[in-house]
Amino acid sequence: MTDAGLRHGRASLALSFCAQGVAFALLVTRIPALQDQYGISDGLLPAFLAAVPVLAGVGSVLTEEAVARVRPGVVLRWAQPLVLLALLGVGAGRELWHIAVALGVFGLAVGALDASMNMMGVSLQRAYGRSIMLGFHAAFSLGGIAGASLAWVGARWDLSLFASYLPVVAVLLPAVLVGSRWYTEGRSPDRGGVDSLKAGGGGGVSFKLLLPLCLVMCFAYIGDSTVANWSAKYLQDVLGSSEQMSTVPYNVYMVTTLLGRAVGDLGVRRFGAVAVVRGGSVLAAGGFAVVAMAPGAWVGMLGFTLLGLGLCVIVPQTFAAAGRMFPGNSDAAVARLNVFNYVGFLVGSPLVGVVGDAWSYRGAMLVPMVLVLATLVYARSFAPEPARYGGGHERPHTADVG
Repeated sequence: MTDAGLRHGRASLALSFCAQGVAFALLVTRIPALQDQYGISDGLLPAFLAAVPVLAGVGSVLTEEAVARVRPGVVLRWAQPLVLLALLGVGAGRELWHIAVALGVFGLAVGALDASMNMMGVSLQRAYGRSIMLGFHAAFSLGGIAGASLAWVGARWDLSLFASYLPVVAVLLPAVLVGSRWYTEGRSPDRGGVDSLKAGGGGGVSFKLLLPLCLVMCFAYIGDSTVANWSAKYLQDVLGSSEQMSTVPYNVYMVTTLLGRAVGDLGVRRFGAVAVVRGGSVLAAGGFAVVAMAPGAWVGMLGFTLLGLGLCVIVPQTFAAAGRMFPGNSDAAVARLNVFNYVGFLVGSPLVGVVGDAWSYRGAMLVPMVLVLATLVYARSFAPEPARYGGGHERPHTADVG
């Protein structure tokens, strides 16, 4: 693989992460509008929302099977346009069965998309010989901010969902199709590509070894979903903020997530993945503690800021650690690990709600705090092995490709 090929592959994959961030934000930030358009009751809404991560988990498992036959880039090339078209379908329908089908396709395609993107990211990081994974997830955060901003514009101008989604899909769909021409994957002596996978080479994935990373992934997404689903309600109902101010914490969280990921790779190269994950876990736990004890809205905002800076490094490094742990079968490891992304997302919001109703919402914030702190127990799982890539243990490479 030439240096130019790696640079082009890195840029095209970053574009895919960014487009996925836009699409996901456009869906989740317009849930009230979806509920109004389709007449979905409050009782039925959780079933529709839960179906997406459940089906995404199925899509991730199916991707593990698919990449035993074709390269992850092929899966990504088909999954991303399908996600965008499904998003457009969500905005175009009128009947309940319309949104059921559209969300079903969206969920399956998102699972395949998330798994294949991270497979390729791990592979490219191996080829680079240094940490670049956080940069891809920074592109996702940037897309999320852009998508949330576009959703705000659509709501501000009272545009229909279809009118809001159509121009975005019209721009992103040809962009990702063109960008897919440069998808590429790194290679290592441990892995011979698709042919070796067909032959059963590369070794199996031990769930016992992968379990610590699965738990870390789950804990991180419990924390993330807590911010996404409860930050506005917490600031308004518990800390007494205005309705307008209650919308700010999630935006602040997304911005600090972007900033943390933009510089996170430098931290991994300088201090190593273990130190960065430990630091991120402590910072995120501190953020939850500040939120739980905040006397007012502005201190609560500080807590959510710390949360973004802390949580943002954990997920990308968990995928990278899975690739290091199973260098001969990293695609399967990433696909299985990706399922716990959706487990955390499913568990997080109900968990905080149940604890909040039974005890208090201040106390409920301590639950994700404790879970995030538990990441410290598994921090050694992020250590690079000899002769593999990672901070402080980078393998030699002939040229810096960007």
